Amino acid sequence: MSQAAVIILGAAVRPDGSASPALRARVQAARAWGERQTPPALYIPTGAIGRHPPAECVVMTAILMEAGVPEDRIHQEPTGTDTFSSALACIALLRRIGHRGEVRLATHRYHLPRCLALFRLAGVRARGVPPPAGPSETGQPRRWAWRLREVPALPYDAALMVWARLRGRV
Repeated sequence: MSQAAVIILGAAVRPDGSASPALRARVQAARAWGERQTPPALYIPTGAIGRHPPAECVVMTAILMEAGVPEDRIHQEPTGTDTFSSALACIALLRRIGHRGEVRLATHRYHLPRCLALFRLAGVRARGVPPPAGPSETGQPRRWAWRLREVPALPYDAALMVWARLRGRV
């Protein structure tokens, strides 16, 4: 059986360099799924430096390693600055390491449809891991802006991915 790869999409890093609750939740969801696999999954945390250093992928790697995931099962992708660039960079990384197994995506429920669409349009048969509870499921105020942002972002990024594929970039 081939090893699955879990791509963990980035989220904010706090001013003190620690993981935001969203970032931590994505890593925990990825790990919960990945460690139940045989063999355990590879992890690809993606995300560059945002408003605050260090890079999102660096913070996610630290969380994974603190939880006992060996460093040789983690492949950081430090260049993704948004969902589209992260998708392109992760697809290139998968090819570079010769990955042929299952690909799973770890992100929040509101973000998963766009992520899945991008990877599938690029020819990657990706599926999601069970997403972490979002703000509305944990009693926090609903973050409608996050959900509403996906409405224009999905067709926009999908068009970019189709264009990238037509130009041979993926």
